[in-house]
Amino acid sequence: MPLDLRPALGAPELLAAPVTRALAALAASDPALAARIEVAPIDPGLADTVEFCAAYGVTLEASANCIVVAGRRGDVVSYAACVVLATTRADVNGVVRKMLDARKASFAPMEEATALTEMEYGGITPIGLPPEWRILGDPRIPRVPPALVGAGIPASKISLPGRG
Repeated sequence: MPLDLRPALGAPELLAAPVTRALAALAASDPALAARIEVAPIDPGLADTVEFCAAYGVTLEASANCIVVAGRRGDVVSYAACVVLATTRADVNGVVRKMLDARKASFAPMEEATALTEMEYGGITPIGLPPEWRILGDPRIPRVPPALVGAGIPASKISLPGRG
């Protein structure tokens, strides 16, 4: 089934609240870029990347995943979002741990990730995350025209324009 993409700014019902706020702020500073971001409703039962791609005819190379990582050094916990193409895996215990200057890094527990992001499991996106978080992105993602990622809820996907 084809994706029904529409301007994200005009479909707040398809976005988590922090995503809507972030897109509104982007529209105030770069309206042309904000206007290029689209969103499509999907069956929330198909939010898993592999199932989504198969059902909607999207290649894994055009899909990205956003995972929340918690890095720990002593009593200090820092969070980051890792955005990777669906064809790759985030190196949490290697690259990510070092970038967070942490002794230990792991996927944040689901309850913690959803509470801190104000987004739903299966739809977490890099748009609208807490401002103190680092966003670690696969450098190939901007070359994917467009890259599809969660919209903050499992019932939709955002299409982010790439550089081509």
